[in-house]
Amino acid sequence: MSNIITRFAPSPTGHLHVGNVRAALFGYLFAKAAGGRYMLRLDDTDTERSTDEYARGIEADLAWLDLPHDIFARQSDRFAEYEAAAAKLKAAGRLYPCYETANELDRKRKRQLAMKKPPVYDRAALALTPDEIKAFEAEGRTPHWRFKLADEETSFDDLIHGPTRIDPASLSDPVLIREDGRFLYTLPSVVDDIDFAITHVIRGADHMTNTGVQVQITRALGAVPPTYAHFSLLLSVDGRPLSKRLDAEFSLNAMRADGYEPMAINSLLARLGTTDPVEAKLTVADLVTGFDITHLGRADIRFDPADLDKLNAAWLHILPYADAKSRLAVMDCDLGQAFWETVQPNLARFADVGLWASVVKGPVVPVIDDAAFAAAAASVLPPEPWTGDTWKLWTDAVKEKTGAKGRALFMPLRLALTAHEHGPELKNLLPLIGRERALARLSGASL
Repeated sequence: MSNIITRFAPSPTGHLHVGNVRAALFGYLFAKAAGGRYMLRLDDTDTERSTDEYARGIEADLAWLDLPHDIFARQSDRFAEYEAAAAKLKAAGRLYPCYETANELDRKRKRQLAMKKPPVYDRAALALTPDEIKAFEAEGRTPHWRFKLADEETSFDDLIHGPTRIDPASLSDPVLIREDGRFLYTLPSVVDDIDFAITHVIRGADHMTNTGVQVQITRALGAVPPTYAHFSLLLSVDGRPLSKRLDAEFSLNAMRADGYEPMAINSLLARLGTTDPVEAKLTVADLVTGFDITHLGRADIRFDPADLDKLNAAWLHILPYADAKSRLAVMDCDLGQAFWETVQPNLARFADVGLWASVVKGPVVPVIDDAAFAAAAASVLPPEPWTGDTWKLWTDAVKEKTGAKGRALFMPLRLALTAHEHGPELKNLLPLIGRERALARLSGASL
């Protein structure tokens, strides 16, 4: 086993959606392709919005996607480690207290913008005298704590974007601890990456600037930063960024309810925006084979549900009967391998199998527009046993008896036998329906 460890670090403040899943999937595939380990870390320091329900939902979603973790942690269990790191940064002069209120900071930003200056914090807190600090504390103010960025360009090699540089002159010293003592995302994330020996952080390109900050904090704590890879973002069909609020139908919870297969989602997200072909893969192990993160493109990509619909159907079309059998049994639709392989090419969702099981088992209300034609067809229906050749033998006989051909021959038979204009090939479906049901339906009876 290699020493590579990746992590997926969602906040349990909502349901996972396809954008989150790409981070989980890429991290898992990268680690497993290298023989490494994969960590699930719940970033639940936001105690007001984080819930156990969402945390359980995240774990359930990842299990459904078959992305099991090797390492697990909750940030809410690790506040002592974050306090120790904060103390180290304070002692080094890199974490300093600031007493401005939210309104005061807002006024500063507005003045800077009015003067056509970037709204970067002016580090006024570093110039406070002991008497000024005492005066603020006498007012009842408690400080928030900012990390002092080094006045030097921060660079790192990104596995997708290549050499990347972040200029701290365009950034405010980030707040790491709120006035109420709660940690913001940044410091706990860095501390966890250090303590759990994370070697690679794979996440969206919207974190690129954060990475420059985190690299500096990591070095200030005396550690070596992990390797980073920032993948492109998913957009809606109309080109706007996907959001949990506006695109609830793309949550894993909603997509599972809508009948999408987990491997259809995995197959699409693993290859969308890459130089590799998008095709249905049967298992996650199939995706691991050949995964190369350098194949991910830099341009944002559009997520079209129509693509997922196609891949969902394609995955069902390659699903072996042995893998479908237990699910068919739960639906009372396990009519054997021949049935599965007959209806499989017509499935868009697994639940669609119920329709074709009902066509085979009945009852079916036949659609007969020409009773004389149906009677003539019934009169030449071959005796059983039936095989895959029976359909051609029968339709040849019906054609000879009635003179019907093409659509005029085949459509009335399909409607009488199945009550549907489209469906599985009748040469395969007919033996499953059987002679008794076929005769009854041709006579107009529901069976």
